Amino acid sequence: MHPSPRTSRWAAPVATLFGLGYIPWAPGTWASLATTIAWWLLTAAVRPNWQSAVALLLAGFAIGLGIPAATRVARETGQKDPQFVVIDEVAGQFIPFLAIPASWKSLLLGFILFRGFDIVKPPPVRQLERLREGLGIVMDDVAAGVYAFGIMQILFHTGLLPT
Repeated sequence: MHPSPRTSRWAAPVATLFGLGYIPWAPGTWASLATTIAWWLLTAAVRPNWQSAVALLLAGFAIGLGIPAATRVARETGQKDPQFVVIDEVAGQFIPFLAIPASWKSLLLGFILFRGFDIVKPPPVRQLERLREGLGIVMDDVAAGVYAFGIMQILFHTGLLPT
């Protein structure tokens, strides 16, 4: 069941990343990939010393807008965590890119790590899904992003992730 176009003029486009969430196969992966590609394109326009701030701002924006959008869409559809809501993947996918120089290796690894943690949901990621409505929908992906961020930082600072 999709959200009503009449009652969610802003929420459905935000929650589904302008319809990307309606892709029938692996919409979360497509949203993460779109976010990674968008970040790669943005890094060409943002000075390296500002990239972490911009990634943090974008993650915060996706979280701040994503929670109410996901809440509204979940209420309208009667689903706890609709598969077509993918703004949570956008929020979580920006997090591994914080404080890491952008390169094809770091982007690929950040994408793979985030998707892996988002799919496996190690504790407490799975437990965060129990939070109410949009908060639970978004925060489990934020936690998956934090796990990926931690691994990225360890690999970068030990020299195992060359840029």
